[in-house]
Amino acid sequence: MQAARMSVALERFRERPALGLLRPQAGRLQAPARWELAGLAGRLSELSAPGGAAVLTLALALVWEAQEAGETPAWVTTSRSGFYPPDAAAQGIDLDALAVVRVPDVRAVSRAAERLARSGAFGLLVLDLGAGAFIPIAWQGRLVRQAQRHDTAIVCLTEKPDPASSLGSLVSLHGHGSCRREGDARFVCTLTISKDKRNGPGWQQQEAYHGPPGLR
Repeated sequence: MQAARMSVALERFRERPALGLLRPQAGRLQAPARWELAGLAGRLSELSAPGGAAVLTLALALVWEAQEAGETPAWVTTSRSGFYPPDAAAQGIDLDALAVVRVPDVRAVSRAAERLARSGAFGLLVLDLGAGAFIPIAWQGRLVRQAQRHDTAIVCLTEKPDPASSLGSLVSLHGHGSCRREGDARFVCTLTISKDKRNGPGWQQQEAYHGPPGLR
């Protein structure tokens, strides 16, 4: 599953918008909120999907936006999970400016994330938790406090079906991602928000992507 997950991170169209990570589909009403770094700052959020393609693509888009805004992002993961660096570079991400922290297990992900958040040096922390992830409520509270103190966006990536519940009550925003193929190399990723403590749930946004060479 790891090899398949790492191979399907999708490359955003080159004509990406300067602001906003997801562009509403033509003819849709404007969403009441947006999946973007500014809206996630100071919050503990979660992005879920049954497989890895949608969550990796949408998370890497956040990394790209953080770097464009002059923020330093970090990706915390276990040795059993990760993203494919060439696909991230093709998406416009500066790999030299992305801190990647590998730890033995999910429990260590939480501890490492808390230390990174406490430093105040990172505008975005992506916690790649995978399937069956669990973060004790005490650790969630620590992450939330540091996110609010330093205005850091902390985003957990989990593999779970829609409409599975979030990691816990302290998760401020929970979205489910999915991708569908449209043509030989074009994919559409859809983000559906099932929990949003600031704006209310139920909003949805979509964005088009090119697949990496292996999917063209």
